[in-house]
Amino acid sequence: MISHLTHGIALTELQCIKKWHVAHRKNHPLEYHVWDAVLTLWLIGWVGWLPALALDAWWALPPCAIAILVPRLYIGWRKQVHIQQRLRCDWMDCTR
Repeated sequence: MISHLTHGIALTELQCIKKWHVAHRKNHPLEYHVWDAVLTLWLIGWVGWLPALALDAWWALPPCAIAILVPRLYIGWRKQVHIQQRLRCDWMDCTR
């Protein structure tokens, strides 16, 4: 499970997954909204760490770091459950 954390996720992968969700949002509305939430948390993490650092809000740095990792964690989790055949993941081709 840790192996997906050792490499970064390219923006092209994130874009490919987003395009898949937009194209299939009528058939998979929950997945579409979950992916939007994942990207929102990721963006909050990247935007929030600098003000947290500048304002000495040390308590906010760990949540920002976790938020930055959310796409990696989500994609890794989806790969795991897809491999275990517990949840189908049709956009898996984007992450290869």
